Amino acid sequence: MEMEPYATIKELTGRLDWTLDDDELRIAGTALVDASDLARGYGRNWPVATVPALVRTLVLRSAARYMRNPDGYVTSRAGDEALTWSDLGAEAGTPYFTRPEKALLARLAGNHRLTSVPATAWQTKARPDDGTVPVAGGGKHFPMFHPEEHQR
Repeated sequence: MEMEPYATIKELTGRLDWTLDDDELRIAGTALVDASDLARGYGRNWPVATVPALVRTLVLRSAARYMRNPDGYVTSRAGDEALTWSDLGAEAGTPYFTRPEKALLARLAGNHRLTSVPATAWQTKARPDDGTVPVAGGGKHFPMFHPEEHQR
C-alpha cells in the first residue's frame, strides 16, 4: 500500500528551474513518494496532515536533487568544463538523504541513539574477599560482585 507523499508536485516544481513535461511529472510524483518513504524510515510515520515543515523541506530537497540528476551521474563534462557530484554509491539515481539529513530526521522523530560505555566505581580499590568495596568517606562497604561470579 503506497503512502501519501509529504509534499506536492506543485511544491517540488517551485524548486526546479524548468517546466516539467508529462514524463517528468510522473517521475516527480514517484520521487516524492520514495523520498517520503525514506523520511518515514529514517524518522517516523508522521501523519501527512501534521508532518513537520522541516520534514517536508527535506523531502522536497531529496526529490529536487533526484530530478536534477535522475540518472545518478557522478561527473558531467561539456568542453573544458566539468561538474562533479560526490560519490553517491548505491544511492546514485535514486532520491536520497545526506548523512546530516538522516540525523535530522531521526532527531525530529525523537530517535536518539543510546550508547553504552564501560564504567567503574570511582576511587575503588581491589575488593576484599567478602565481596565488598570501600566507600569514600568511610562507612559500610558496598557490595561489588566479581564478573566471574555472574557467569553460568
